[in-house]
Amino acid sequence: MTLPTMQITFIGGGNMAAALIGGLLARGFPAQSVQVVELLHEARARLAEQFGVPVFESVADAAPFGDLAVLAVKPQQMREAAREAGPRVAATPVLSVAAGIRLADLARWLGGSPPLARCMPNTPALIGQGVTGVYAGPAVPDAARRVIESVLESVGKVVWVAEEALLDPVTAVSASGPAYFFYFIEALEQAARELGLPAETARVLAIETARGAGELAARSSEPPSVLRERVTSKGGTTERALAVLREERVAAAIARAVAAASRRAHELGDEFGRG
Repeated sequence: MTLPTMQITFIGGGNMAAALIGGLLARGFPAQSVQVVELLHEARARLAEQFGVPVFESVADAAPFGDLAVLAVKPQQMREAAREAGPRVAATPVLSVAAGIRLADLARWLGGSPPLARCMPNTPALIGQGVTGVYAGPAVPDAARRVIESVLESVGKVVWVAEEALLDPVTAVSASGPAYFFYFIEALEQAARELGLPAETARVLAIETARGAGELAARSSEPPSVLRERVTSKGGTTERALAVLREERVAAAIARAVAAASRRAHELGDEFGRG
């Protein structure tokens, strides 16, 4: 997607904001069309040096927010940041990158009714390989949706959901998901070492197998179940291994884990929205 001409303000300059800014600049977006409000001196210096974007200590020092304000502070800091930004937002579309903060609470803290959207990126966005679930409130116009999509596509794929509540399972699947894969890689590496492989060899085999399998699944037009069946020869090693995974009910355990994460995402929305 071609980046539209726009002005973007980031409130908060942490890792996810830096990933989005870096992704935008890598696609040719001009640095002077981005500004960042960041409280910490060290972070301001880093952002200015790394990206050459205007960086300010407070909302009052920043220029008008422009076409999109991205609230990229930690959930615990969102209430204060939103209340500070509220008088400057007016009709500027606002995109929240904070986990668990619901739009109704964000609107209350902003003190108005600007067009609001929420997104849930994941950490592979830091290397441009993320996937982001996003929900836009009914007041967000199509033009603002295109701006939001352009920004988020700078760090990976974008998936729109029709209801805000669906961001809880999005959080459980993709935002928490990298940890599940890291856990599996750890276990596979440890199993390889216990079978006698050197530590470095075990690590390379586990990581590169995960990388290759994920890329193959992404590029294939066939579902993962078909790809799995193709690796599984009757009476072979893979069949024996998968039999153990089924006996241990690994698929059911994964389903329970994801459901638990989704419930916790909902609980966090309740906790962060108080006040």
